[in-house]
Amino acid sequence: MTDFGYFLSCEEHTPAELVEQARMAEQAGFQSLWISDHYHPWNDEQGQSPFVWSVVGALSQAVSLPVETAVTCPLVRTHPAVIAQAAATAAVQLGGRFRLGVGTGEALNEHILGTVWPEAPVRLEMLEEALQIIRQLFTGEQTSHHGRHYTVENARLYTLPDEPVPIDVSAFGPQAAEVAARIGDGLITMMPDESLVQRFRRGGGGTGPVLGGLKVCWGVDEREAVRTAHRLWANERLPGELAQVLPAPRHFEQASQLVTEEQVARSVPCGDDPDAHVEALAAFVDAGFDGVYVSQIGKEQQGFFDFYRTKVLPRLRS
Repeated sequence: MTDFGYFLSCEEHTPAELVEQARMAEQAGFQSLWISDHYHPWNDEQGQSPFVWSVVGALSQAVSLPVETAVTCPLVRTHPAVIAQAAATAAVQLGGRFRLGVGTGEALNEHILGTVWPEAPVRLEMLEEALQIIRQLFTGEQTSHHGRHYTVENARLYTLPDEPVPIDVSAFGPQAAEVAARIGDGLITMMPDESLVQRFRRGGGGTGPVLGGLKVCWGVDEREAVRTAHRLWANERLPGELAQVLPAPRHFEQASQLVTEEQVARSVPCGDDPDAHVEALAAFVDAGFDGVYVSQIGKEQQGFFDFYRTKVLPRLRS
């Protein structure tokens, strides 16, 4: 059976709003939570970007659901040794109900310290080394590491969960899926791509969880919902590597002028037709995903949760 979770968007909401949405998600029957990890939002219309680890701590006291970052980049902005400590503490706070989702990140968030933004193959190489460090620190042993990209000296984590934190790796293409299969405990991706799932399984991912996410915009006025989705998340329709290389929210705003409302309407379930929402989530189920996380775009949160509790989740679980 596929699990259905809720995806908390730090780009759109304040810490207090995110905690309240987590409570509503639990009451509506969602089984787990994802939370994004950004330094900037994608555009100024989204308007927020709280520090994810502070919010995770608050979630641990507010709900009983498992939590995962989707996704953290342990490469440039934050050293992997620091990410290891943050993840271990989160897992202790959540009683072991924490997974660390990681990826190779975006210049939008990672270039802020003025360092070079590496090419994609180099970032994959950095991710592999970063996970080696994180996993070694999860053992609780004193760790020193002198690698190609990172140095760690005499580091030891004292606050640790009973079991090492599982690490899921984000991938959007064949090469990244193979890396995820080799170094990850699970796969994260945002498209219901059955071939990517199979590549992960064949590449060594075995029975590790394959997790996917999507955005929707519930509302009683479908056209208004499309406008909201376009205003806030047109950037998701940008092609190629733009999402990884553009350095500032204003650049995403400029590029997103090329994205039309019609393009958004074709790719984001909008409005209050249960069939459209069920069909979008069922595509992940049919592709072999173990978990699907839904994010509601905009301020209409209570209506969304009521809609999913009564008209969407029961059909998906029948």
